[in-house]
This record gives sequence, C-alpha cells and structure tokens, in this order.
Amino acid sequence: MARRFILGALAGPVGGGVARAVLRALQDHPKLARTNFRGRNVSLAGGPALAAGATAGAIVHRPEHAAASAIAGLGSGAVGLYDDLVGGRPEHAAKGFKGHLGALREGRVTSGLVKIAGVGAAGLAAAALLPRKRAVDVVLGAGVIAGAANLFNLLDLRPGRALKAGIAVGGPLGASGPLGAAGALLPADLDEEIMLGDAGANALGALLGVAYTARTGTLGRLAALAGIAALTAASEKVSFTKVIEANPVLNRLDQWGRRKPSPYPRGRG
Repeated sequence: MARRFILGALAGPVGGGVARAVLRALQDHPKLARTNFRGRNVSLAGGPALAAGATAGAIVHRPEHAAASAIAGLGSGAVGLYDDLVGGRPEHAAKGFKGHLGALREGRVTSGLVKIAGVGAAGLAAAALLPRKRAVDVVLGAGVIAGAANLFNLLDLRPGRALKAGIAVGGPLGASGPLGAAGALLPADLDEEIMLGDAGANALGALLGVAYTARTGTLGRLAALAGIAALTAASEKVSFTKVIEANPVLNRLDQWGRRKPSPYPRGRG
C-alpha cells in the first residue's frame, strides 16, 4: 500500500517534468508550426510532449502495467503524430472513416487510415497485456482504449478542451501520470502557444482507457464502450462545439482560462 502511494505521488511530477522537457526541446521545430482555429501561430509540440510525459508518468505509477501503457500511449501518439505531419497533403485527403475506406478502395492509403489501424492495434495489444485475459475482455478493453483515443481527438477542437476533459476523467481514475502531464501543458494550451493535435489527444485518451480498463471487468468495459460508441456516433451528426456553447455550464468550463479573442494573429516569440 505504501509503495503504491509513493509511486502515485511520484507519477505526477515525472509526467509533468517529462512533458515540459520534451516541449522545450521541440516547441520551435519548424515542422511542428501550425495555425489554430483563430489564425494564431502555435506549435504541435504539445502532442509529443503529452504522449511522452503521460506515458512516463503512467509507467511510474503502475509498473505492472508498464508494457500496456507504453504501447497505448506511445503507439497511439506515434501514429497520431504521423497524421499530424502528413495529413494535410493532397494524397492523404479524406474525411471520416468512410472517406478513408473510400480512398483505400481507390488504392490510396491515407495517413488517417494508418492512424485508425495503428490506434486499434495499440489498443488491442495493450488490452491483451492487462488483467482479465478472456477473449471477450480483451476485445472490450481494446475497444475502450482505442475508442477513448478517438473520442479525445474529437474533443481537441479548442484550446484546453481535451486536457480539461482528461483531468476530469483522470482524477477519479487516479491516473497520476496523465494528470501530471496534462496539468503541466494546460497553461500553454490555454494560452494558444501549443496544440495537442492527434498525437497528444490520442495518447491521452488511450492512456486513460488503459487506466479504466485495468480497473474494470466485463460489464464495466462494456458500459464504457457503449458510452464511447454513442458519443462517437453522435459526433457524426452533432457538433460537440455547438453543444458545449449552447450549455451555460459546459461553455463556462470550456472558456475557463482561455485567451480572450483578438482580431490580430500573433506568432510565437
């Protein structure tokens, strides 16, 4: 019990420290420069920083799940980063899962399809390394991990939104590593200096999926997967941003800490 407490106490600072170190190393890399929804210059370095920090913290907190956390966090983050870097090229253009499958039928393998397959494979491998080895539990766990990765990616449309959701979900789960990394990067995300991109959002969701899956059995995994599937299906019909903006409580939480709108785009530095 004491060992678990000590590891949990160390995981947050480790996650935050690694995230800050990676961010410092990558923030000015020209290939990671992007323009956000408001026309401000930001860096995609938040993605690899979060993936590395959250994974490191998760491994420290639960060393018995180290392999599952590493595969889920770094695997999902890596394929997400690939999509972030090349997804804007014309040959990778496609919208939604159906669009990527349509491109495949045309003989094109899009970066989005690589991401979908990679996140799914990472989720399956991670679930197979967690407790409860029955096939049904592994499949359900894989769905939770991969589905959570995709769901957090759908949330990452405004500064700080995915990180706030990650903190809200990670707190009850006791996911100290992802919480530490998310907390370390939240100020820069809210200030529109960085963005998570697919790399960060996928990794955060996948690691929270691992934390949940490791604590639950068949029914818990089934319930979570049903909820994730329902929200994902709803996102195809309804804009999460519009729903949040229409709800006073959600909108207040979403706006909390964010930079006030400015008509003048500003570059970093």
